Amino acid sequence: MLSVVQATGHGGESPGAESPGPATVREGYDAIGIRYHEWSHRSPTRLGFLDEVLRRLAPGSTVVDLGCGPGDPATRMLAEHHTVLGVDLSMEQLRIARRLAPGALLVQADLVDFSLSAGSVDAVVSFYALGHVPPEDHRPLLRRAAAWLRPGGLFLTSAPLTPGAGVEEGWLGVPMFFGGIGRDATLTAVTDAGLTLESAREVEEEEGNGRTVGFLWVTATKPIHPAVIPAVPPAAGPHGARG
Repeated sequence: MLSVVQATGHGGESPGAESPGPATVREGYDAIGIRYHEWSHRSPTRLGFLDEVLRRLAPGSTVVDLGCGPGDPATRMLAEHHTVLGVDLSMEQLRIARRLAPGALLVQADLVDFSLSAGSVDAVVSFYALGHVPPEDHRPLLRRAAAWLRPGGLFLTSAPLTPGAGVEEGWLGVPMFFGGIGRDATLTAVTDAGLTLESAREVEEEEGNGRTVGFLWVTATKPIHPAVIPAVPPAAGPHGARG
């Protein structure tokens, strides 16, 4: 059973002390509403990586979808075969997800503060949400996600290719916060979290109006057995006998 650890508020502050980044993301996605689903749900890149996850999971797996948005297609398709927890900051997106992915459990939370019990899930996936997380929070979030996984668990996320943070005015008609630590730092953070990196693919995607944007797609697993440094055998004694 999933055990959700209650969040304390962004950066460990009180719940009322929301910083500008998360506030901009929440307000933006609340305002966009169903338009985000109409714009994004047919993404062939998302569908391709989602298919990879579906093929790898054993029936009845427990999956966390970080930044689930409107719940379609990823949350919905995962919930058709697995126990799925969708997490999102936008209450409006979760209202849409409740209709489009009725088989999933949905939770409103800032990904920076959200947590689960260690070793409680079989997969953690995140489609495009990491790019809305402040750079200083990427590494801690990746460490927590790795801890939630059971041995052998699967991790899949997209991430920004370049480092930086800021608000883009007029993204789908609203101000939107974006943040990232870049390709190399993301890969280092994944392995530092104790995950075994399987693949890191850079993919250019069409955003409309002739604009393309690149993402890093990372697949990793949690080792079944922790790394063990072999003991040094004792030196040989007289006549080759071990001392």
